[in-house]
Amino acid sequence: MERKKRSIKNGILLVLIGLMLVIAQACSTKSNSSNEEANKKEGTKQGGTLTVVRLSDATKLDPHFITDIPSANIIYQKVYQGLVAPDKDFKIEPLLAKEWKVVNDTTWEFKLRDDVTFHDGTPFNAEAVKATFDRLLDPKTGSPQREKFAMITEVKVVDEYTVQLLLAYPYAPLLSILASNEGSIISPKALAENPEKLAEHPVGTGPFVFGEWKSGQEISLKKNENYWGKKPNIDGVVFKVVPEDATRLAMIETGEADINDQVPVTEIERIEASDTMGLYRTEGLAVEFLGFNTKKKPFDDVRVRKAISHAIEREAIIKGVYNNVGTLANVAMSPKVFGYTDKVKPYDYDLNEAKQLLKDAGYANGLEITLLTSDRKERINMAEVIQSQLKGIGIKVEIQVMEYGAFIEMINKGEHEMVINGWGNATGDGDYNQYNLFHSSSQGPAGNHFYYSNPEVDKLIEAARKETDEAKRLKQYEEVMQLEIDDAVYIPIRNYEHIAAYNKNVSGFWLNAANYLMIDDVVIK
Repeated sequence: MERKKRSIKNGILLVLIGLMLVIAQACSTKSNSSNEEANKKEGTKQGGTLTVVRLSDATKLDPHFITDIPSANIIYQKVYQGLVAPDKDFKIEPLLAKEWKVVNDTTWEFKLRDDVTFHDGTPFNAEAVKATFDRLLDPKTGSPQREKFAMITEVKVVDEYTVQLLLAYPYAPLLSILASNEGSIISPKALAENPEKLAEHPVGTGPFVFGEWKSGQEISLKKNENYWGKKPNIDGVVFKVVPEDATRLAMIETGEADINDQVPVTEIERIEASDTMGLYRTEGLAVEFLGFNTKKKPFDDVRVRKAISHAIEREAIIKGVYNNVGTLANVAMSPKVFGYTDKVKPYDYDLNEAKQLLKDAGYANGLEITLLTSDRKERINMAEVIQSQLKGIGIKVEIQVMEYGAFIEMINKGEHEMVINGWGNATGDGDYNQYNLFHSSSQGPAGNHFYYSNPEVDKLIEAARKETDEAKRLKQYEEVMQLEIDDAVYIPIRNYEHIAAYNKNVSGFWLNAANYLMIDDVVIK
């Protein structure tokens, strides 16, 4: 980064760069796995197909339309790559861009690699970068990711391997968003010929080429023999859909599968006691919460939302449901994300206050509500605990469990009342958290499944994404998170810890803090 810094003379720009580094540092993550040594790369054994077993299938494979991390996990840094990428400590490194500089506070220039081709043989260059972002930013495309890049007003081709991003305002965390799945660069040929097909057939520059998708069963990727970088050790990877938790673990134990990155916390002791399985653990950037659809009755009344907030005993959920994996959340932002504050406090457990608020709202005799959850074991368990806790204030909860794809579709359409959900921050920056979860323009697929709108909140979030003074930016996030708690939009439950079970014949993989499975250096014995 030093050579990049030297090209910046304007003082305020140094603040920008410094802030980016602080952001990257703020989300530094290290695995605390006792099996870390076993997971280091051993030798250079080649070949084999990695089998990853998962709870549910992907929803789609187009990075401009993916709104969930399990789907993004299939393609991120495997089929697709961005201009830059986060390393293990979430510091930004060059990838398809060799270097970059901030020309002025609203112009970023990227020098691109000249030795890269897409999987369909199309050359990677500045025009390809422009084609990708022009499609993403075109309102006609209808991408739920568009707002994340709303500050980009133009993608300017300087020459074949130089591109500039022109911004409407200074945006400190630009590199962090370019390093996320949303920043994936797509083949311009695929975009021109059949963009709809990208939902089921991705075409990128990564170390793996898309193989096939047997819907509901598996997605396979093959080693990219023409990859511009260091080729993978393995021949390919298969993501198999295995809905039963016990079956997935049995497959890891016997060696029928290699990695299970969606492990129920109830199985940790079994994994640790096994001779053939290893456990990988790392702190995450995600937060789990109970969310209200603020547009739907009775949750359009803040008193009902506050009543439920006072009636949930959150500590009991962390201990009883999650076996103390992860930590108690105080806001919808992880302590590892830049912008986090411990000064904002959620509602305390107070059943008398809860009952009084319900009475004030006209529900002295209680009410009936529906709680939606995906089919993850812990979330179903959490729903049952919430059901039991809310009975104490006269609320009857009907639990609605849906397969993951149907769950995503339902909350994207706003058909839910109350929901157990999470937000997997993919950049380590507070803007990705706040803008997507709470800004009025993000209602629906972009992430605001609370269907929440508060002009004061919008104003603060917009100010924070433009602010170049780190201390002021932190203060803005603290203010806005306090407003969201005051409005009782959600109940924070848990800061994630990501865990994976793996067969001890496999080494060299890791999970990053956003819960992406990284397999560049995987070796199968």
